[in-house]
Amino acid sequence: MQVLYSRCAGFDVHKDSVMVCLLIDRAEPIIRQFATTTQELLRLRDWLIEHGIKHIAMESTGVYWKPIWNILEDGFELMLVNAQHIKQVPGRKTDVSDCQWIADLLRHGLIRASFVPPSPQRDLRELTRQRSQLIAERARVANRIQKTLEDANIKLGSVASDILGKSSRDMLETLIEDPNADPLKLAQLARSAMRPKIPQLALALNGKLRDHHRFMLKQLLDQADYLGKQIQTFEDRIDQIMIQAGREADAEAKGEEGPFAKAVRRLDPIPGINRRAAQSILAEIGHDMSRFKTAAHLASWAGLCPGNDESAGKRRSGHTRFGNRWLKQMLVQCAWAASRTKRSYFHGMYHRIKARRGHKRALIAIAHAMLTTMWYLLSRTTQYADMGAIQQHPQNPQRLTRHLVQRLEQLGYSVTLAPAA
Repeated sequence: MQVLYSRCAGFDVHKDSVMVCLLIDRAEPIIRQFATTTQELLRLRDWLIEHGIKHIAMESTGVYWKPIWNILEDGFELMLVNAQHIKQVPGRKTDVSDCQWIADLLRHGLIRASFVPPSPQRDLRELTRQRSQLIAERARVANRIQKTLEDANIKLGSVASDILGKSSRDMLETLIEDPNADPLKLAQLARSAMRPKIPQLALALNGKLRDHHRFMLKQLLDQADYLGKQIQTFEDRIDQIMIQAGREADAEAKGEEGPFAKAVRRLDPIPGINRRAAQSILAEIGHDMSRFKTAAHLASWAGLCPGNDESAGKRRSGHTRFGNRWLKQMLVQCAWAASRTKRSYFHGMYHRIKARRGHKRALIAIAHAMLTTMWYLLSRTTQYADMGAIQQHPQNPQRLTRHLVQRLEQLGYSVTLAPAA
């Protein structure tokens, strides 16, 4: 096979050690083990420079590749490789053979690098992912509050849509202070849209609250408040990074916003996407779409395109592949919101696909379409313009006619078509 890199290295990464194999021209492989402390990794860098190594490949082993990447990324051509793509021959797996195998694959150009964003985007990823986890934890706390109320036979969650809303919080805090409070007086604490529900609230708040329930509610409300403050802190930090990340020096001097902030404003008009969702999506894919050749490449990387599983001419499965789970989760949430935005393109698309393929496949299809739209908006720096639900009809009039005739015939009608005058 053709040798692509005459001098290269393969790393087999572990938590406390990294096994390194150097391949230099036709000489015998040089194998050496290093610890993963900072001092040892600096020794590894000097050793690689001494041997004239420029190209390095390593497995994406948990988070253990990150310290090595952070120290070596300024001066080497690094490749992070999916471990599933470079499996060793069964029965021959050792640390030494693994690093040799990775180096040999790199030498002949037989491995494909995973997408590793620049350092500012990696920081932004950690912030948005942590924010998502905090929001999910706050939702779990709300569920625990609901469970405690049910145990006390208080049906507040059956009337109030948000158990942590302002009206509900006032009622819960009053209950914690005075478990014998009059339910009707508690119901009078309702605000704005909750006011018409005062009769139902008076019935729902009539329960049996014990000291145990009061203690649990107090601790859970304190935990929800703490999580809310943490979420707001992360919101402020993300906004700050969004403005600064990728900004040129002259733009910073003029007070202009960075490319991430501009991309957020470009994605915000898409139905189902708000500022928070746009920030999370851009933290995963970035603002520069030159990394993905086409929109199809981006959809494949995200795991939102149909999978291929075919044998002997038969297609056995079309399940989506495993992709970026953070990106896929956020896009499906946005797709669900877009499907409920009436008179929008995605609303019509959802109902058209749902009728044939079901709810879940329709959401995945919308998420795929939304990601494709984002690729075009970011790569061409254009503005979003919704086509409306009417555009969801097939463009071929014969196909639409045939479909409607078949639907009528299934209902038991005999259809005869005549062109209009």
